[in-house]
Amino acid sequence: MASAEVATTATQRPSGEGTSGETTPARSHSPSRRRWRRTWAARALFLMLVPGAVYLLIYKYGPMYGVLIAFKDYSIRDGILGSPWADPWYGHFAEFITSPFFGSLMTNTVLISLYKLLWGTIPPILVALLFNECRQVWFRRIAQTVSYMPHFLSWVIIYGVAIALLSQGTGVFNGFLRDTFGFSIPFLTSNDWFRSVLVISDVWKDIGWGAIIYFAAMVGIDRSYYEAAMVDGAGRLRQIWHITLPGIRPVIILLLVLKLGGILDAGFDQVFIFYNVQVYPSGDIIDTWVYRAGLENLNYSLAAAVGLFKSVIGLVLIVVANRIAKRWNAQLW
Repeated sequence: MASAEVATTATQRPSGEGTSGETTPARSHSPSRRRWRRTWAARALFLMLVPGAVYLLIYKYGPMYGVLIAFKDYSIRDGILGSPWADPWYGHFAEFITSPFFGSLMTNTVLISLYKLLWGTIPPILVALLFNECRQVWFRRIAQTVSYMPHFLSWVIIYGVAIALLSQGTGVFNGFLRDTFGFSIPFLTSNDWFRSVLVISDVWKDIGWGAIIYFAAMVGIDRSYYEAAMVDGAGRLRQIWHITLPGIRPVIILLLVLKLGGILDAGFDQVFIFYNVQVYPSGDIIDTWVYRAGLENLNYSLAAAVGLFKSVIGLVLIVVANRIAKRWNAQLW
């Protein structure tokens, strides 16, 4: 009787359920259809990419059409396509390289950039270490806010602060030197001090902003490393040296690689506002010279040639620095 019921149940079971030989084939979708479904599922993320993509197309890729100006004797009347080609095609590049100011311009630009690269890396790391060691959350938040607030100030405002502090006639600091020691220092008009003023003001402006990145990297380090170090008897300094700094090394190398690409960009906005004729020997950089020799004299071809020259040098430096960074697995690509 039981065997008959089992047989009846087996005969009533729908085909394709529970049998190994008769399974309902799963519906297959083409790769393009699956890709479209994944894209549609993430449509909100792609929508957020639209403003950034439009910005890149308009302000980064669109102006590349103007690179032709570097190889032409450009005139506003004829336009880019109507202007004749330079003879020889590298004429504007040669004009810049053979200029009597080329050596001093390159020296000033590279030195100011290297000083900013060095002092713009070490102080933010030290500030980030202080934030990481601070156990009072409310105090750390206040300190972070105060430290990165100058980043949002324009160079015009910072130059006003520099004049109020460092002006030889009315500056607070020079007033103290004059009243105490009987002399003053021309910080803003001396070739011996001008680069230092640029670097110090740049560090003061961006030290807190740069510390945010390093502090975020420190927060991401596994806390178990510190616990194991404390068990082994390591103090705070040893933990910083053997755990924290190695933990943020990829971030340090990555930022250095990115900054090396702008080694010929010493900060036009800052230098243009701070400098004057008296500090040309130590403060005149490539961009300020191009502004005077190229744009003020309407020599747009020279300005475009120098800009392309800087871009090519920056690209080469990034590629070389990235290959070096591969040794520490911190490369960009």
